[in-house]
Amino acid sequence: MLKQRVITASILLPLMLGMLFWASDGLWAAFSGLIALLALWEYARMSGMAKAQNHHYLAAASVFGTTAYAGGWQLPVISWLAVLAFWLLLVPLWLYKKWPLKADWKAYAAGLMLMLPFWFALVSLRPDAESALSLLAVMGLVWVADIAAYFFGKAFGKHKLAPAVSPGKSWEGALGGALCAAVYMICVNSAGWLAFDVSWFGAVLTGWLLTAVSIIGDLLESWFKRSAGIKDSSSLLPGHGGVFDRIDSLIAVLGVYAAMMAVFG
Repeated sequence: MLKQRVITASILLPLMLGMLFWASDGLWAAFSGLIALLALWEYARMSGMAKAQNHHYLAAASVFGTTAYAGGWQLPVISWLAVLAFWLLLVPLWLYKKWPLKADWKAYAAGLMLMLPFWFALVSLRPDAESALSLLAVMGLVWVADIAAYFFGKAFGKHKLAPAVSPGKSWEGALGGALCAAVYMICVNSAGWLAFDVSWFGAVLTGWLLTAVSIIGDLLESWFKRSAGIKDSSSLLPGHGGVFDRIDSLIAVLGVYAAMMAVFG
């Protein structure tokens, strides 16, 4: 298992960084769109959609995304407000109520609400290769908080964060992740890697908000898997599970971050 994880990571990490920093705008849009489509395919399977439904769903999303990019569409502010409402209000309620994931119109709508803003965020936050560092800084926040939460949880975790959804997560781990996220945001803000001007305190508050959102995104995918009775979203990435398993927090954070930039930036 460890060998598989290392091999997969050694291939995917250079590929992702190469695309992020050196791909043309169109190639980056296609690459990030492929990632979103693979995660959407896994989501559709977890929701119980039939194979034909899944294919039609992916085809519709692909046509919409291609048309939007070719036409230079930009999501209106009201759409980004809906993204904020989805992640900050609806998803916490979803987790609290433990609504099951079923193959109905709500699942179709939720899947698009997950993946389309995520893809629009990847494209809009990286309009050219020069903007790659700012996008990577936000991604790095997710990874730092996640790794810190894991180790703090292992060392000090006693109080379960959401035992019915993800028994392995603890409040101590979440607080450890938030602490390291604050330090990280101060560092990247001082280095000028963020796409907006803010004081160190504002950077910390932003980091804490996005860390909370990353936890929500992680918990939501955990609930999808628990609702579907599976361990991983798929086996596309040997040793790592599925694409959705790797980007669950990024889907939430990049959607919210792009929404904040569109609404308040």
